[in-house]
Amino acid sequence: MQDIIYLAPLAGIVSLVFAAFFATRVLKEGTGNEKMQEIATAIQEGAMAYLNRQYKTIAIVAVILAFLIYALLGENSGKVAIGFIVGAASSAIAGYIGMNVSVRANVRTTNAASRGLHEAMQVAVRGGAVTGLAVVGLALLGTSIFYILFGNVDQVVGFGFGASLISLFARVGGGIYTKAADVGADLVGKIEAGIPEDDPRNAGVIADNVGDNVGDCAGMGADLFETYVVTVLAAMLLGAQVLESYPNAIIYPLILGAVAIFASIISIFFVRVGNDNKIMKALYKGVAVAALLCLVAFYFVTDILIGDINIYYASLVGVAIMVLMVVFTEYYTSTSYRPVKKVAEASETGAGTNVISGLAMGFESTALPVVIIVIGILAAFFVAGGAVNPAMGLYGIAIAAAAMLSTTGMIVTLDSYGPITDNAGGIAEMAGLPAEVREITDALDAVGNTTKAVTKGYAIGSAALGALALFADYRHKVNIETGGLSLDNPIVLVGLFIGALLPFIFSAVTMQAVGKAAFGIINEVRRQFREIPGIMEGTTKPEYGKCVDIVTAAAIREMAIPGILAIATPLLIGYILGPLALGGLLIGIIASGLLLALTMDNGGGAWDNAKKLIEDGHHGGKGSEAHKAAVVGDTVGDPFKDTAGPALNSLIKVVNMIAILFSSLFIGAGIF
Repeated sequence: MQDIIYLAPLAGIVSLVFAAFFATRVLKEGTGNEKMQEIATAIQEGAMAYLNRQYKTIAIVAVILAFLIYALLGENSGKVAIGFIVGAASSAIAGYIGMNVSVRANVRTTNAASRGLHEAMQVAVRGGAVTGLAVVGLALLGTSIFYILFGNVDQVVGFGFGASLISLFARVGGGIYTKAADVGADLVGKIEAGIPEDDPRNAGVIADNVGDNVGDCAGMGADLFETYVVTVLAAMLLGAQVLESYPNAIIYPLILGAVAIFASIISIFFVRVGNDNKIMKALYKGVAVAALLCLVAFYFVTDILIGDINIYYASLVGVAIMVLMVVFTEYYTSTSYRPVKKVAEASETGAGTNVISGLAMGFESTALPVVIIVIGILAAFFVAGGAVNPAMGLYGIAIAAAAMLSTTGMIVTLDSYGPITDNAGGIAEMAGLPAEVREITDALDAVGNTTKAVTKGYAIGSAALGALALFADYRHKVNIETGGLSLDNPIVLVGLFIGALLPFIFSAVTMQAVGKAAFGIINEVRRQFREIPGIMEGTTKPEYGKCVDIVTAAAIREMAIPGILAIATPLLIGYILGPLALGGLLIGIIASGLLLALTMDNGGGAWDNAKKLIEDGHHGGKGSEAHKAAVVGDTVGDPFKDTAGPALNSLIKVVNMIAILFSSLFIGAGIF
């Protein structure tokens, strides 16, 4: 029976093979005329230059942390340090693969749009599938190989921490880049100069298109790579505590991931636009097929490895949470429903009422997801036997989280589809292509905004369940009894408040970073409009490279403080105040981080699509006072949904991974 574990690395390899297959299919597509190729090349060069500089910077931090791991963790520290380096490298490779294809699929999607909606969508989906399958393939391959080599799940934690580190910096750095460029280009271009989005006369337009890729492709890819690895690891760690009841409990999450990869590969072929031309329906068809195939496969895997139908029910809970998180996120961020329509309507009375309405929708959007997550936690706990054996219940929660991530390959495909179609629209605009081409790319892009929002909601929900499982393992490792984290103990309460505070400070730093970087872009675009004659007439080309350089340097510089906050805070609390305070911190950061991330992601999505709704001709359309107000609201929402909000997922998991990895050092530590 133990030989079945080799199915996990095999599935990872198959996933990478299919990623290569889809990449080949995309790269065979035509790249259009010379103007389109020139624009696409500028985006490619800017994106890869940023990613190279980012990873070189992160590599320095990774090497320092690897030496600390080796020096501090004693026995087996070498294995953990190697896992850490490989985890970081694997996450970086997943980002490189996805980015390379994404910045090439954009112009090919634009060119395919001249042949029709179906053709353009196929190119965009296949381009997104490369990132999706590369992420899950490398994640499952690395986790399973290290477990097979080491034979001890505790020694695989280093691999997860490496993934977490890259995720944090990729999310923060990429988020700062994309939103600084977007905000700067929009405020000067749309409001001050009165020119359309993606207008080639705007000096910030190439940086904006580069940002779509480094934020929503490389950033989300690293985020879900880490979420996948960490969640599977959490289930394996808790599986080690129930081996007496279920001898295959450790390898069971790996095999769930393996069969889910095959389900994701199959589901990608089902994503096709029907005669009704409903793009979102076609994308959701892929998610639905993946989920249904997983439900069937999980039954047989559970029967073979576990032999307890209750654990299968826990996996059903995870899939149900995934579906509901997708539904509720779309409700709050799609142009078809009340929240976005209300924000758009509020724009008629100015920017102030737009901002108030967007904030209100962001706050409101926390209710249903939290209710679903809470019900899911209780359901998974009790169906797995938590009332009799709490360890079994916690394992059930971890399995629900792992099952929730079963469709990661398909979900990342949807997310990466977003920046590809966004860039495709930009290339069509800048290259001056016919209106019918832009009409198709606009339709694809409008759906892309929703898919990106849905992916963020999915990532938040999985982060909450995964972090809860990690917290349970931390409590076990530092020998905290069930009632040990009592609020009657002031040291626990102190840790709780610090943990609840950290997401707010982290968000403040990242939001300010976007503001600083955007300030540089605004001044540069204004300078070029003022000092370079012929830009507005279209007779002179702006100096696009200047804006790319400004935002690249700013993003690399500004990602340092959030990274230090995430790494240093749990270490200092653990050493100075001890494991009980750190336990309180973990509870606080999970609770407040979840709520703040939901508020920012959904509120930001509502602001963005309210602007899109107005641009589609509602409430006065483009150029109206309502449109100007909506642009201001979108300017607030951009760093909410694409910088601070998504980065909170990585913050929560990085802090939990540090707590687990260095848990042995915290036992007996602290001044209390």
